[in-house]
Amino acid sequence: MNDFLAWLKGFVPAPILAARREKIVAGIGACVGLLMAQWLSHTVFGEINPWFIAPLGASAVLLFAAPASPLAQPWSIIGGNIVSALIGVTCARWIEAPFLASALAGALAIAAMFSLRCLHPPGGAVALTAVLGGPAVTSLGYQFVITPVAVNSAFLLLAALIFNNLLRRRYPHQAHQVGNRHGTSDPRPVERLGFTRADLDAAVRAYDELIDVNEDDLEEIFRQAELRAYSRRTGEIRCGDIMSRDLIVARPEMTPAQVWNLLTRHELHALPVVNSFQGLIGIVTLRDLVAGPDGGRPRLRGQETVRDIMTTRVQTAKPDNTVVELVPLFSDEGFHHLPVIDERRRLVGMVTQSDLVAALYRKKLEEVGIAA
Repeated sequence: MNDFLAWLKGFVPAPILAARREKIVAGIGACVGLLMAQWLSHTVFGEINPWFIAPLGASAVLLFAAPASPLAQPWSIIGGNIVSALIGVTCARWIEAPFLASALAGALAIAAMFSLRCLHPPGGAVALTAVLGGPAVTSLGYQFVITPVAVNSAFLLLAALIFNNLLRRRYPHQAHQVGNRHGTSDPRPVERLGFTRADLDAAVRAYDELIDVNEDDLEEIFRQAELRAYSRRTGEIRCGDIMSRDLIVARPEMTPAQVWNLLTRHELHALPVVNSFQGLIGIVTLRDLVAGPDGGRPRLRGQETVRDIMTTRVQTAKPDNTVVELVPLFSDEGFHHLPVIDERRRLVGMVTQSDLVAALYRKKLEEVGIAA
């Protein structure tokens, strides 16, 4: 009885973990995308029937509501719909019984999409449309593959590319970069403890069902969950607790020689660059002092000022950021120091790798009862 009740619970829909903004954007995107695709199709085909096909509505759900899904990527919609249309037209032409032709069309379309790595659920509907779409569809023969299927798919994809990128959604979806940034075979620092990519791959294979998420994204989600769990267990140490406050800074009008003297005198590797209001405008490092133009052959800087050589796009932290949030930046992204700024972008501190290591070490000592 308990097993039966547990089975029945499977019919209860799980909550969709999407922000309200994403739900609104998905609806607006589908409306805009379908309108644009239909208008383009009608402009090209006029009153030719059919000039737009219903399965594109299902494609719109994926492209605008789940653009990160592997099933919603450009090759999925173009390849999936075209190969399904080809199979559907072929089955309709060579198999007289509609019920058998439609069943085989759906099955073969799924198999082909798996093989060609373009699985797209609306492709199944495209295959059935080719068989059961009526005289207006069957009379087109293989022309149905090009117009309307391929053209409709291309127009809808164009709308998705424009809409999603205007809203700064990653589309085509690019998974988070993995691997060692130094180009060596060692795993990333965060992968040397805890689960590895091999563990994740083995778990996905053992799950033995299709998971509608890119494995790189899945790994990143697990990493973030792992860091959040660690933060919960160890308490929240914040940047404001560990940052240096008495700072050595550079001014944009300084010369490289003046910066070099400051760096060597205080045994530092980088200096934040601030304006007269203590606002952060850049950072200058030892590498900046010797790097050649456009990343060319290193040379000592001559007549330039700090304004000419500093890095203006600076990764920063806020005083209330937890140190756990900084771990990926220091361990995987290669940062050695992060300026800490307030809400007005004024420099209030610096956090370094040494500060992070010392904080985590101190916390561990406290956990085992060694530290006072």
